[in-house]
This record gives sequence, structure tokens and C-alpha cells, in this order.
Amino acid sequence: MDGGPIVAVTQLHHLHDTLASVNVNLSADEIISLNEPNVPHGPLVLSEPASRRRRMPQISFFFRPALTLAVLLLGAGLALPGLPLAAEGARSIPPPALDEPSNPQATSEVAVLAGGCFWGVQGVFQHVEGVTNAVSGYAGGSADTAHYQMVGTSTTGHAESVQITFDPRRISYGHILQIYFSVAHDPTELNRQGPDVGTQYRSAIFPTSPDQAHIAEAYIAQLNQTNVFNAAIVTRIEPDRSFYPAEDYHQNFLTRNPTYPYIVSNDLPKIEALKRLFPESYRATPALAPHAGSPD
Repeated sequence: MDGGPIVAVTQLHHLHDTLASVNVNLSADEIISLNEPNVPHGPLVLSEPASRRRRMPQISFFFRPALTLAVLLLGAGLALPGLPLAAEGARSIPPPALDEPSNPQATSEVAVLAGGCFWGVQGVFQHVEGVTNAVSGYAGGSADTAHYQMVGTSTTGHAESVQITFDPRRISYGHILQIYFSVAHDPTELNRQGPDVGTQYRSAIFPTSPDQAHIAEAYIAQLNQTNVFNAAIVTRIEPDRSFYPAEDYHQNFLTRNPTYPYIVSNDLPKIEALKRLFPESYRATPALAPHAGSPD
């Protein structure tokens, strides 16, 4: 884990971004008072790089009660006008025509995927049968910039990513990609996912072998050709990139903070979509990343 200070507003940036998308400006203290996430590593430090702060007009005192209600509704998972929830993007898609051949000797394989905030992507794959571990982290940049506060500047080349370890005898790489494109994120959004904007939220696949790269390329072409989505897939395939685990407080975030407003609005619907669209692949008990604390 990074030895630097934990910056609480970087944990709260998702709610900041969501509020910005509906032109609501509440202070960090007010947001924390609405729904403070489970931060197991000490007191909150209210600071954030200038590049991560949203500049918005101040809201008059008389409008704050109504805006507070709007935030609470958002935390309950209710949509506000012009702010689609994550579940709206989930859809049934065909499996890949090309997949890895069965290999009874292979007991473990690793996939690295990026699809917006790693909290939700990790949460989805922790509920997939055959997945033995899913770790939030960073891929696409160098080791010295693989830190949350730096990645948030959109200048490091990193994407928030998840390293998925799975048993290929129980689930194939192709099926991992099917869930990724169908449930975990919207592959047609360029350098963003929902309220989160920046290259660190890009849709990207970091293949760990030439076979994975070939399967991913073929599947993207297949999905584009069949017009499953309303727009072209913008997912990038970025081979030969290292993965760096994220700070400990990001691991298992969905499981540890199921009532956090961003999780309720954007990520819990993905778990429900997984259960609905892939019932044979859904596991109720998540495969939690080690050394990241226990659910409260």
C-alpha cells in the first residue's frame, strides 16, 4: 500500500462528480455528513489536487435543504433528470465466437480490465463463479505514478483497473469479457463512465498473453458488427502493461460500503444485472481481496 496520507476527498470524488453533473455544489463536510464511507485508516484529510476539483457556482443558503434532499435521493438509488444509473447500460450480448481452448492442466489465469471506477468492476467480478481473486489497481502507466491521488490528475497514463484471477476450468476468458462488456461497464463511453470523467476511467483491456489480445480484438469486432450497442465500442487493447495494486482502503470497497451513495447508484445495480443476466455465473458470497479488512 502507498505510504502517503489517505486523502479522503479522493474517496468522495465520485459523489462530487455526481453532484457536479446536476450542478449541485456542497462542501466536503456536508457530503461527509450525508453519508461517510467506511475509511478504516484514520481521520479524514480534506484536500485534493486542483485538477480534481469541480468549479461550480455557489448555491444560496435557501436552496441547500432541497439540494440535500436531492443527494439523499441519489444515495437511495433514485435517478435524477439527465443522470442515468449504471444498470441502464447492462444488456444481454452474445458470447464471443472465439475463445480460449479448454486446457485441463491450466488451473489459474489472470485478466486485467478497466471500465471506470474500480470499485464497481471489482465488485462485479468478486461475485462471478470461477473467479478466485479480484484486486483493484492501476494499469497503463509507470510504477512511480501508480497512486490514487496522482492517477486522478489524468496525466499518468494509468486507468483504474481490476486484476482478475480465475480458474479457466470453471470460467473462460471469453466469458469474463462477456460479463465485462455486458454488465461491468459501458464500452461505448470514451474516457468516462457515468459521472466519472477522465482517461483514468477509460474502457481498456490489458491482455496478459497474445491469445487474450486476439480474443479481445475478435470479440470487439464481433460486437460492433452485430450492432449490439447503440454506438461503436471504444475499448482500447493495451498489451505489455504492468498492473499495480491500489491502496488497501480501495479493496473490497463495494462490500464494505454497500450504503455509500455512489455504490448504491452506480454499482449495486451492476450486481443485480449480473444476477439477472448471468444467473449461472453469479455467486452470492464474494471472493474478497485479501488483506483489505472485513465487511462491517
